[in-house]
Amino acid sequence: MNDIITVRGFVATEPKSSTTPGGTGTASFRLGSTARRFDRANDAWVDGNTNWFSVQAFRHLAGNIGCSVKKGQRVIVVGKLKLRQWEHDGKIYHVAEIVAESVGHDLMWGSANFIRTTGSTGPQSTPLAAEAEPENPWPSDEEDGEDGPHDDEDGSAAAEREAILPAGESDESVLVDTHTGELVDALK
Repeated sequence: MNDIITVRGFVATEPKSSTTPGGTGTASFRLGSTARRFDRANDAWVDGNTNWFSVQAFRHLAGNIGCSVKKGQRVIVVGKLKLRQWEHDGKIYHVAEIVAESVGHDLMWGSANFIRTTGSTGPQSTPLAAEAEPENPWPSDEEDGEDGPHDDEDGSAAAEREAILPAGESDESVLVDTHTGELVDALK
């Protein structure tokens, strides 16, 4: 079986990182996904059955999981579902494994600070200069003269913008690099 599946759940074990004999990075963890339904008779939410998955990731995704995902966090996993079985001491065991293509935090349960990595060089280490103009990914619409959401009111491309955080998180504004979506202070 080789079906694509998307699962929302919680990380049940600390991710384990390793390297194959060929030098490929891997990461794995157990994922629990519990169904919930609203019980109208009791006017409350009720937990249903929990499905358990072994999640396996390779290469850059494995490295990013090792740096970002911790036990207890809510995540969304997209990948190929593989159902395996084996026998040990006369008993047959089954496991549902997801070979992950994407893993991310479920932002319904909290916030995250994304740091973009570039190719095989690891995390991006050089921020865009404030005076440099990044290439505008939004093609110019010559009919109305607007270049897209990355432009200032005067039509010039902006390298940084202020982000307003929710109340209580910071007393000062934070600069965001509009080209990468990263916090400027986090790049330094």
